[in-house]
Amino acid sequence: MLFNSYVFIFLFLPITLVVFFLLNRIRLTIAANAWLLFASLFFYSWWEINYLPLILGSILFNYTIGSLMIDLDSQKKRFVSKGSILVFGLVMNILFLGYFKYMDFFLENINLAFGLDVPLLHIVLPLGISFFTITQIAFLVDSYEGLVQERKLLNYALFVTFFPHLLAGPILHHKEMMPQFDRIKNKVLNYRNLSLGLYLFFIGLFKKVALADQFSIWAKAGFDVAPSLSLLEAWTTSLCYTFQLYFDFSGYSDMAIGLGLMFNIKLPVNFNSPYKATGVIDFWKRWHITLTNFVTTYIYTPILRSFKNITFARSMVAIFLAMFISGVWHGAGWTFVIWGSLHGAGLVINHYWKRKKIKMPRFLAWFITFNFVNLSFVFFRAKDWDGAMKVFKGMAGQSGVMLPRFLGNLPIIGDLDFTFGKTWLAGIQGKDETVWYLLIAFIVALSAKNSIQMTDSFKPSWKSFLFLMVIAFYALLNMSKVSEFLYFQF
Repeated sequence: MLFNSYVFIFLFLPITLVVFFLLNRIRLTIAANAWLLFASLFFYSWWEINYLPLILGSILFNYTIGSLMIDLDSQKKRFVSKGSILVFGLVMNILFLGYFKYMDFFLENINLAFGLDVPLLHIVLPLGISFFTITQIAFLVDSYEGLVQERKLLNYALFVTFFPHLLAGPILHHKEMMPQFDRIKNKVLNYRNLSLGLYLFFIGLFKKVALADQFSIWAKAGFDVAPSLSLLEAWTTSLCYTFQLYFDFSGYSDMAIGLGLMFNIKLPVNFNSPYKATGVIDFWKRWHITLTNFVTTYIYTPILRSFKNITFARSMVAIFLAMFISGVWHGAGWTFVIWGSLHGAGLVINHYWKRKKIKMPRFLAWFITFNFVNLSFVFFRAKDWDGAMKVFKGMAGQSGVMLPRFLGNLPIIGDLDFTFGKTWLAGIQGKDETVWYLLIAFIVALSAKNSIQMTDSFKPSWKSFLFLMVIAFYALLNMSKVSEFLYFQF
């Protein structure tokens, strides 16, 4: 089931909300949480019910492993160490994720390396598997460290499956989430939270429908359809995907946070105007913030601790390896490996730059950062190396240069050996309006308040109500072309 579908907005969400608060009103609080768990599992099963046993099995397995490690602290005689239990739990989670997400990629490379013809399994990736797996890996590590206090199975299952975040984040932490399901004040309908949640939800929906889905048309045509791209077609293709990904994923995160607020559950902020970043370090403090926190705590820190003597150079190695792993987590393909490695290298260079205390004009720092992010996203989007090279060759002008017809009338440009025409973006199904969309996207991303900043100053009023109605009606009326969110594939 998709957030951007009529069945979700007009049936699933209102029914889930009404029943949840009715059960709480008659003080059936456990039943209310059980209902929310059932609704979340129903939401997940809507796409493919055959994968329901997988997520249930994953929950029971990880809850059991975590409980074993916690109980082991109170036992005098130990027949197995906590470390052994943790390693077993981590290995099983990695194998579970690896089978569904990476098995075909592994077989493809085995066939290529050894000249074999092992048939691929063509496994359909279960939705949300990357997110609910790493969420539970964090729970296991914290159980080993003795940081887990809440142990109710119902709350744990709800923490993992809570439908607003289940399919594409934000990545949650048990310490932040599980206690919220038992707080008395969260059992009562809060009209401010409800209005604020609707406000955020429809901002996110508007981002998805009005911007991300429009950019997807041109990005898809450029990456997947056009055999070659001229200079401006290639740059437009890359920018369209850069903005599609931002408005798609930040839109989903806004909707998830808004949905959580409707149930009086506060989900963590996931975006903070990342395209305003003036460095790669700054970018990762703003982009997919919950992933950055996970990578820092559960990947970078353990790698760093594995060194006997921690030095600056070794911390840079840990950063690179952490981002490399992050790239692999995003998808089964060499393009994701390259993307993760590029950002690992970018972070290392940024840290060395800061250590040398070299100053740079703010605009230049932003310009370099944005273009680095934009270029790296070409690997993130391309299906393979050849697809990425097609875009890069176009961006370098190696596949020809066609400029808008009106530029041919300018005295200097018109004398150059360029091709001018009205169909200068025809290869990606683009028109003059494509440029206007990109300009609007730049203005929104670089100068407008982000959605979280807007909610900080939110006050229920006629102005906010009118704004909500306008964006809601526009989004709802243009939802006929329902599309999945990009991070569903990761």
